[in-house]
Amino acid sequence: MNADIRKILVLGASGLIGRFVTDDLRARGFRVVGVARKLAASQKDDALDLELPIMSMDAEALARLFRDHGIGVVVNCVGVLQDSPGSDTATVHREFVARLLQAIRECRHTIRLVHISIPGATESDRTAFSTTKREAERLIAESGIPYAILRPGFVVALAAYGGSAMLRSLAALPIDLPPAERLTPFQPVAMEDIAATIAWLAERDPGEVNAVTWDLMQAQPVTLGDVIDQFREVFGTIRWRRFAMPAFLLDLGARLGDLSSLLGWVPPMCTTAIAELRRGVSGSPADWITATGIIPKTIGQMAGSRVATIQDKWFARLFPIKALVIASLVLFWVVSGFIALVISYDAAAGILRSHGFPSWLVDPMTIGTSLMDMSIGVLIAFRRTAAFGLIAGIIASLGYMIGAAILTPDLWIEPLGALVKTGPAVVLMLVALVTLDNR
Repeated sequence: MNADIRKILVLGASGLIGRFVTDDLRARGFRVVGVARKLAASQKDDALDLELPIMSMDAEALARLFRDHGIGVVVNCVGVLQDSPGSDTATVHREFVARLLQAIRECRHTIRLVHISIPGATESDRTAFSTTKREAERLIAESGIPYAILRPGFVVALAAYGGSAMLRSLAALPIDLPPAERLTPFQPVAMEDIAATIAWLAERDPGEVNAVTWDLMQAQPVTLGDVIDQFREVFGTIRWRRFAMPAFLLDLGARLGDLSSLLGWVPPMCTTAIAELRRGVSGSPADWITATGIIPKTIGQMAGSRVATIQDKWFARLFPIKALVIASLVLFWVVSGFIALVISYDAAAGILRSHGFPSWLVDPMTIGTSLMDMSIGVLIAFRRTAAFGLIAGIIASLGYMIGAAILTPDLWIEPLGALVKTGPAVVLMLVALVTLDNR
């Protein structure tokens, strides 16, 4: 490797592609600075990675970042799938890229931009995700700076996130996609092949390889069903009988995903994800293979390189259940509080009166605990406050159980077993709490 090669800066170093590329390039001996708005504790290298509000940085601040760190290659892995509160596809894909290009032009040295985009024919772009991604490509192509636009297919990596996690779940559970979706073209690419391509570009002078757009994917055409079946081989579930979900159920899941995104969650199923899935993943990797000499791995080599471990199986099976756990806890707390406050207020207050509570304390306690229960449900519903809500729910449940044991022990043996059922609810909240992380 040329010792004069400048540093590589990876934008979006907390994401699936960005994190792998950052670590892989470092393992190859490159000097890499990873940048993200927020890095998980397990991801961050304090000496090398930076947490910066890159979406709010202007061109001057970005140019200063490049100069201060001696950056020669910028790898842009930043992207969002769908508009949601605090996340806008036009802002992330088009406006940020425009500032990024301006910042590169303002630097006093040559910087190559490696931009991660999406495959597919331009005329099939229908979603805000795909159209803004394509607008970013146009801005880059017209910028006059050295660039490489990489269009990876369906990315297969050891880590699973979003759509790749959902496909693993389909492989590990006795359910299947509708027949039409199974036949969708779906050419995958190994994460290692993406990183190898970026390393190949970083080792070459911008004048040697300039202004290229490559599709990165296996050359052999396969379908989405073929990809899922390959993962089934890995999970040992290939011979299972399956329930093929009707198309309307897929659309319903997408709508529910859109609703959860309004609460700050990042669901693997949403209307954009399903629209892009139905469009398919296809392209022509011939130019990429010819230029770099990289022979892309096939889906059999990607997924079949190792046998699924127990942690792989647990994750794949639990991943779709996580949404049900959160939703059920939200309903549990909100509905139980609402019933006690509105529908069965007299019965709830009567329990306290029958156990000798002072009359002046009955109403405040009934109203207060009902509002507290509903508040806990609302906190769990929002991604930003979910952890706090779950902890509050666990504490409140234990408080109810201990308080009842001291003040009204006979409630423990009442026929419906309301207090006994609180124990499993605490366990379910613990499950939700320990599975909150996405990365």
